[in-house]
Amino acid sequence: MRRLVEENKLDPGAIPASGKDGRLTKSDVVDFLGKKPTPVTDRAEPPAPVSAPAARAPASAPSAPTARPAAGSRTEQRVPMTRLRQRIAQRLVEAQSTQALLTSFNEVDMTAVMELRNRYKDRFEKDHGVKLGFMSFFVKASIEALKKFPAVNASIDGTDVIYHEYYDIGVAVSTERGLMVPIVRDADVKSFATIEKEIGNYAKKAREGTIAIEDLTGGTFTITNGGVFGSLMSTPIVNAPQSAILGMHKTQERPMVVNGPGGVPQIVARPMMYLAVTYDHRLIDGREAVAVPRDREGVARGSGPHAAGRIDPDPPSLGVRYTGCPA
Repeated sequence: MRRLVEENKLDPGAIPASGKDGRLTKSDVVDFLGKKPTPVTDRAEPPAPVSAPAARAPASAPSAPTARPAAGSRTEQRVPMTRLRQRIAQRLVEAQSTQALLTSFNEVDMTAVMELRNRYKDRFEKDHGVKLGFMSFFVKASIEALKKFPAVNASIDGTDVIYHEYYDIGVAVSTERGLMVPIVRDADVKSFATIEKEIGNYAKKAREGTIAIEDLTGGTFTITNGGVFGSLMSTPIVNAPQSAILGMHKTQERPMVVNGPGGVPQIVARPMMYLAVTYDHRLIDGREAVAVPRDREGVARGSGPHAAGRIDPDPPSLGVRYTGCPA
């Protein structure tokens, strides 16, 4: 009992005694300790509630990432591909993994075509309500080449070769959603004006997202124009199951050696364009691949074996007409 009093620094006179003759017992001390109130200093001791604000201060640290990344930081974003982009990627990979693709290059002097277009473009637009672009020239020139080299307009199906006796020309159109290739069907029997209108309508529908699957299905040959983005040269990928694709590029003035007066060679600046033909080497040999862009070159110059394919003025029907094609 005495030990409990000393250890707890108690005053024996303050403890009610219940023993004989008013003596203090051990149970009296234990009862007193059990009823003893907690000192004020004890209540103030727990630091957690008082110091909580200081302890919570680091919790505001996670807000730091919302600040602008420091210069030179290496941030990344993961964004899912759109379904259209996934489909485009799948088709391109399939073409490269299933076809033996090779690209042949040539160049064309655009002088004759540019002069002809400049001569008739205002009249053409007034008569037909559409601008005369370069694409219709290349569609028609391509068809003349495809007629001469039918393998380029063909496709492989298993162990068979399918020679298409019609000319459905795909024209690549770039949109914010991705690249689309609408088809100008039976382009060989359509006028320049009809081709330009169809291309314009397809481009508008593609950018508005209203183009139909039927507009993108089929095709025997494709033309793409990277020149609208400033590309000087590229290797386009074939739009399978087609066997070839023509790539147009930027027209740029370059020094060329030409025959001057009296047949004397001279160097002059000419508007030149590189043409690229990517083809499936399983079906198309180098002879056709090299000859096709050269054949288009001859048509564009208005000379060569397809002189009948020259653009010819025909005010009553077209303003500008492709000779031999119905207006």
